[in-house]
Amino acid sequence: MTEYPVPDADPLALDPGFGARFEKQFRPPCQLYVVSPPAITIAAFTESLKAALGGGPVAAFQLRLKDVPDADILRACEALLPVCNAHDVAFLLNDRADLAKQAGADGVHLGQSDGSIAEARALLGRDAQIGRTCHDSRHLAMEAGEEGADYVAFGAFYDTTTKPSHYRPAPEILTWWTVLSQLPCVAIGGIFPDNAAPLVAAGADFIAVVRAVWDHPGGPGAGVAAFGPVLANAG
Repeated sequence: MTEYPVPDADPLALDPGFGARFEKQFRPPCQLYVVSPPAITIAAFTESLKAALGGGPVAAFQLRLKDVPDADILRACEALLPVCNAHDVAFLLNDRADLAKQAGADGVHLGQSDGSIAEARALLGRDAQIGRTCHDSRHLAMEAGEEGADYVAFGAFYDTTTKPSHYRPAPEILTWWTVLSQLPCVAIGGIFPDNAAPLVAAGADFIAVVRAVWDHPGGPGAGVAAFGPVLANAG
């Protein structure tokens, strides 16, 4: 395994002014990445997803169902994948490269215990989108990049009840990554329109959201639309 000069055990945290020492490279504007709730009713959620994707630009949707039989996940994919296709939104499945292959998904998002990127690539093909959860770890992100991930995900940046996490990376990890790598980075964890701006400014290529969309009092379309201003001001 490659040894890196700045392991996460290093007691020195990233300097908040780290990015200012480097010339900013061009990256596309930050985009929205919508993740499903951990449990859904397929028929009702299909309509909710249509509403969400009709509310504004969304780059990707991840189906993340926990403790659900494989057959139910595949049925959900069958219902939801056409919705994403109709809106030109990438459809990724959480955890399971094998089910992503069966469902014809555009890719898979892998946690640290969900198998190797190489195995997922061999199964899904070179055009599949494969993401890797990296928590607050620069080392894990470097490994993911070396192994061929298409993006790395850092978080949780804020308190979250959707997928509780004791990891709390500072926004500077996004800046560090964008200086180091051209691979996109995703910020996730308790993100809402009123706290997303620092993550966008730090360099997030994608903002992954859950409750901000599905629990929005105005409905999922309004939840997506609410991110419009913060993403529009990303520059």
